[in-house]
Amino acid sequence: MKQLVLANVSAVGFVLVILGQTELFTAHTTLGLLPVLNGQAAVADLARLWGMIYVANLIGCTAFAGLIAVTGPALGIVDPSAFGSLADALVPVSAWAITLSGIIAGWLMGLLTWLVAASRDSVGEFLVTWVVASAIGFGPFHHSLLGSTEVLTAVLLAQGVSIADFVHFLSYTTIGNVIGGTVFVAALNYGHAIRGSRSRELDIDVAEEDEDH
Repeated sequence: MKQLVLANVSAVGFVLVILGQTELFTAHTTLGLLPVLNGQAAVADLARLWGMIYVANLIGCTAFAGLIAVTGPALGIVDPSAFGSLADALVPVSAWAITLSGIIAGWLMGLLTWLVAASRDSVGEFLVTWVVASAIGFGPFHHSLLGSTEVLTAVLLAQGVSIADFVHFLSYTTIGNVIGGTVFVAALNYGHAIRGSRSRELDIDVAEEDEDH
């Protein structure tokens, strides 16, 4: 039951972010790489884009975590132990497990980005976002931004999570997210699209030659 609630809460957040067309780092691990692969941008441009969005997203997560920690318990709408429970599912995990979990989350976010771009209406975008984002929350798979808010709030509410624990979580989660979004989505889908377009061009050329003869 807890995981179902977490999955749907995560989906609500991602619906607001994706459909609101805000800048999300894990979405840009896929979108930002495509111009580089296509020769329209340099690696330095990609690094600058990723750096700016990553830092801005983390600032937003930190501000939101601070808001929850200050106002939640005071208003009686947040139980600090709940964030301790969320952090316990993400933090006390080995580095390789966090990385692999982050790869899955990055892959799902990259897939979500592609599917939203392919959707023809807002209803399709909503459904795709809800299904994929729910899978991330249900895991729960390690997402560098969603998880940062949960872990930072646990740190601020003194739930036995240290800054060192947060840095450990964030470092390996980010690595996994980048690998999942770039290698398993952007690079593979781009390679498939390029090979497919070249194959179609070859078929057209062959057909034209046949017609000439």
